Amino acid sequence: MPSQRIPVSRPADASPAIRREHADADRWPDVARLPSAGTARTAIARLLVNRALHRLGPTEPTVGAHAHTAGPQLTLHDPDAFYRRIARDGLIGFGESYMAGEWDSNDLAGVLTLLARHVDELVPAPLRRLRGRWVSARPTTDRNTRDGARSNVERHYDLSNDLFAAFLDPTLSYSSALFTAFPARPESLEAAQHRKIGRLLDLARVGEGTRLLEIGTGWGELALQAAARGARVTTLTLSAEQAALARERIAASGLSDRVEVQLRDYRDAEGRHDAVISVEMIEAVGAEYWPSYFTALRRALAPGGRIALQAITMGHQQMLHTAATHTFISKYVFPGGLIPSREVIAEHSATAGLTTVADNGYGDHYAETLRLWRERFTANRTAVTCLGFDPVFQRMWEFYLAYSEAGFRSRYLDVRQLLLTEGTPR
Repeated sequence: MPSQRIPVSRPADASPAIRREHADADRWPDVARLPSAGTARTAIARLLVNRALHRLGPTEPTVGAHAHTAGPQLTLHDPDAFYRRIARDGLIGFGESYMAGEWDSNDLAGVLTLLARHVDELVPAPLRRLRGRWVSARPTTDRNTRDGARSNVERHYDLSNDLFAAFLDPTLSYSSALFTAFPARPESLEAAQHRKIGRLLDLARVGEGTRLLEIGTGWGELALQAAARGARVTTLTLSAEQAALARERIAASGLSDRVEVQLRDYRDAEGRHDAVISVEMIEAVGAEYWPSYFTALRRALAPGGRIALQAITMGHQQMLHTAATHTFISKYVFPGGLIPSREVIAEHSATAGLTTVADNGYGDHYAETLRLWRERFTANRTAVTCLGFDPVFQRMWEFYLAYSEAGFRSRYLDVRQLLLTEGTPR
């Protein structure tokens, strides 16, 4: 069957080719098989998708092998499967169709950005009111109880330290960098990550003798930078893989006497600290446990202390919809996670007795960070394959990075650095 074109050309760094029937059915059951979807429902999905793409202009559907249109382009290799997946599972189906190799793009992030910018226009208003009838609820097994949080962390952060090293910069920082110029250059990423960390440490006034609690260790770079300033650092993680490598890096830097890495839930943090820093951790907590998170932050703070947070945010109404929905990201990337709105951060922090002193956003920087990660991931495909990650995983991961980049480029998402205190800072 010839490919239907929604004007397209294949990128030079194309994702690995995959056919649905070649996907490992045990590892990827919902990719290897097509879902059941009625003929009428599939026809409606086809009509709505084509209507939406027509309105977006650069991706207006055309048929044939010789379409030439500037801008992001999308190719359907298996239109019937594409529409059927969307009919059954919406945006999850859209992502799974990409994982199955049923469509491609010359500019994946560009296509997704265009869709994200018009997300509220893609489905007619009367049908949006029926949203609850066709979206799936989040699995109760993904709740972030103490056991559930550890399991959810393992499913993402314990995939492989080498996998993350294949696309992160040498600091192994897995959060937004802070650049001095756009477009960001690959060689600027390490310095931009240090700049981000430095700003957070400055917000929290971390220096010689500071007792610092970090909630969410990552691979230890912030703890290293804080210890280099003379702080005494306790850093918490639920990832055994991250903890092991963070300890190695800390020991190699000769700072083991200043940093203690604990494999511990944030709810079990001990002691009082002059400063608390948590970088892009709140997104993994889950809405049900946001009160516990802010209570833990407040409980860990010594009198006169300061809390510096870095958090991804989305609009409040969008967050409410997302909270009730099983999404591509919650299914394949961050089980149990939910990006908060600024409103819920303000509400829960205030309830815990905290005051927001500073709140600065820099979402454009995250879009550039994600672009550089995605380009490095693409460039290191051979290494990723050698680590045992198959073509379906690689397409999933590329889709995740491009999907996230699109969220920031469209301003559907933002990233913010906040300073919280018990009251007026000293």
